[in-house]
Amino acid sequence: MELALAQLSARHPAARNGAPDAIRALSLRVARGEQVAVIGPSGAGKTTLLQLLACAQRPSAGTLALDGTNPWMLPRAELQRLRGRLFLAPQVPPLPPRQRVVTAVLAGRLPHISLWHSLRSLFYPTDIAGADAALARFDLSDKLFDRVDRLSGGERQRVGLARALVAMSATVHTEASAAHEVASAGATLLLVDEPLSALDPARAGQAIAALTGAARERGVTLVATLHHVEMALAHFPRIIGLREGALAFDLPAAQVTPERLRALYAQHLDELSGSAPAEAPPPGPQPVAMHCR
Repeated sequence: MELALAQLSARHPAARNGAPDAIRALSLRVARGEQVAVIGPSGAGKTTLLQLLACAQRPSAGTLALDGTNPWMLPRAELQRLRGRLFLAPQVPPLPPRQRVVTAVLAGRLPHISLWHSLRSLFYPTDIAGADAALARFDLSDKLFDRVDRLSGGERQRVGLARALVAMSATVHTEASAAHEVASAGATLLLVDEPLSALDPARAGQAIAALTGAARERGVTLVATLHHVEMALAHFPRIIGLREGALAFDLPAAQVTPERLRALYAQHLDELSGSAPAEAPPPGPQPVAMHCR
């Protein structure tokens, strides 16, 4: 999917009246199949940018075009179909605690299947092999039938990334001439918010390599926000730096110098020098959120 932003601005949904925009007059283009990392200090507007690209939030000014179409000019039904081609993976994956991992991973296909198939899959997962293959890329095959609340924080995060892989290779079941036909479908834009925050350095490198490799294989456009600058530079050919909602730079990774990074993270140099944490222990009950459809 091709992205085009022209003078795009937006406030954070929870911002108080009079608060500055979280994204300010941002203009950029992302080609179909391109992989882009977005970096910047806390409060730079990275998550708000992903919400805009996922059509989960309207811009307050400027325009957004996805494959040449302004999503907010579409009828509601067409907007919903467009959202089915997008997958937003939040920093904290929306995984119901009592759900089995296989079901949580296959939920990546929900925008592409009927209500009947989605309900049936809760009790009888329809593609166990597909879920297992996605988990294997993150070294989690042994967790296939575990409950989500038995996982560590890092394992949950990797399950969320496995769900993203399944979303890219989803299938659609349709009824035609009294026979079931299966048509290829899936997300063509993958938006990933801080996917490595709960992973140690070794796991983080494995996870981001699996994610970028799968997107490259399928020709899917990938935009990821990353706190781990070294991972962004090592795995993404293009780096976008945001600061206070504005574009600080848009460069090939090889041109992102230490001087540029220090300027980007001024007053936040502790974030620039921070290292990846060890995997977190299993967290307590988490609120369930829905990913963008």
